[in-house]
Amino acid sequence: MIAFLRELMQPEWMFLRYALLVGALASLSLGVIGTMVVTRRISSLAGASAHAALGGVGVALFLQRVCMWTGFTPMLGAVIGAMAAALLVGVIHLCAKEREDTIINVVWALFMSVGLLFLARTPGAIDLQGYLFGNIVLLDRSAIWRTMVLDVVVLAPTVLFYNNILAMSFDATFAELRGIRVKIFYLGLLALTALTIVLLIDVVGIILVIALLTLPAATAGCFTRHLWSMMILSSILSWVFVTAGLLVSSRYEFPAGPMIVVLAGVVYVVGLAVSSRRKAR
Repeated sequence: MIAFLRELMQPEWMFLRYALLVGALASLSLGVIGTMVVTRRISSLAGASAHAALGGVGVALFLQRVCMWTGFTPMLGAVIGAMAAALLVGVIHLCAKEREDTIINVVWALFMSVGLLFLARTPGAIDLQGYLFGNIVLLDRSAIWRTMVLDVVVLAPTVLFYNNILAMSFDATFAELRGIRVKIFYLGLLALTALTIVLLIDVVGIILVIALLTLPAATAGCFTRHLWSMMILSSILSWVFVTAGLLVSSRYEFPAGPMIVVLAGVVYVVGLAVSSRRKAR
């Protein structure tokens, strides 16, 4: 381990140091938002927002290359797509009283299909692999600053409105009777979830951001009973998964993203088995 740490300090390992730092910073937002998403049982929203972001990327690339709207960047398209999808899910759920899972599946398919239609009419080579799987080992300092800003945006309202979030997460009806504006906090949660996904897509990719939003929080839920402790443990687990996955992949030349997901999935299955066995006693 000491030898590896010495190697890590060499200039040629700068990419891995960036990846480890961004992974640690991203774990804070992923742990907090993932806990609220899992507690509210809207984990599939992560998938819908991520794929809606990809749809936004498709529209943005079309506008850039065909309509010459150079200011409409893929990142801007991803933000608009993910935020629009998340808020659409929330508004329809609140106004039409439709089941969240049904709305999420419809929005997921709709936004993704629209993006693919625009991509089909977009000239030039398009590399969707980067959006799907990301490349956490090809990061620069801008990714560090962007992730730090995301942490502030996520953590500040969570700390300020923790009690309201706690009440909404476990009993929305009771929270509403106490005068808490549940609808506003719910839509805020959806918006923060979409923002977290978008800002981390180009860092870790769609597949990994979905996994890291749900697996660490679900694993933490097997061992904790309080929302704050679940957030802390989820953030720690997310950091452990990213760090361990990066170290193993760099040592044995595996792709970093899939290795992180595999480790997170294995730990979740083990945690679920331990938790189920403990409850059976």
